[in-house]
Amino acid sequence: MTEIVLLVVLTLIATAVGTSTGFGMSTIMVPVLTVFVPLPVTLLFVGVIHLFGDVWKMLLFRKGAAWRLILGFGIPGIAASFLGAALALKARGLPLERILGLFLLLYVGFLFTNRKWSLPRNQATAVAGGTLSGLSAGLFGVGGAVRGAFLAAYDLPKDVYIFTSGVIAFFIDITRISQYLLGGIELGNSLLAALILCIPVSFAGAWLARKFLDRLPQNYFRMFVAGFLFLVAVRLLVW
Repeated sequence: MTEIVLLVVLTLIATAVGTSTGFGMSTIMVPVLTVFVPLPVTLLFVGVIHLFGDVWKMLLFRKGAAWRLILGFGIPGIAASFLGAALALKARGLPLERILGLFLLLYVGFLFTNRKWSLPRNQATAVAGGTLSGLSAGLFGVGGAVRGAFLAAYDLPKDVYIFTSGVIAFFIDITRISQYLLGGIELGNSLLAALILCIPVSFAGAWLARKFLDRLPQNYFRMFVAGFLFLVAVRLLVW
């Protein structure tokens, strides 16, 4: 029972952070769960919560639907992620996570010193950003933070940023969860019971994030995202 309560609390915190920033839920949940259960089971459990988190993002931030950006960013990103994954197999032995951590750290430093900088919001930069984001996600294996870094470069309105992040992650999560299930990964009875409780709790976390973002001025939003990118960068460099 204690474990279920801890999972519920962890889910509430992780989905609130993940919804507010557009990434980071897995970064919080996976290291904690792997202490108690095998990594494949952890990935399935967190993947399902993440999938529902994507749905909540789309529902709560639906006013930010920008389908041209989503298609321009998302389709090349998904395709490029396969290429990145193939390159990652050839780059075994390299400190890929630390390389990504260094990149994110430098990027955050650039954003804080060039607060008015942004990429043009057109289809060409969306395709380029999606391609680079997908390539980096496949290569480094940290999709949400990389996607958040590139979306932050557009300096998008909050609703557009969160909705776009949710839609792209939704299709990626469906693909990976299918692979986990086809690979024979299963949740035990206790984790299944926890999952049933955690799904509505994940909506509560997303709702709290919505309320928080309603109060956060747009001109502070990108720096808020950059702050969490900094935390992810430190984790990648240190652990």
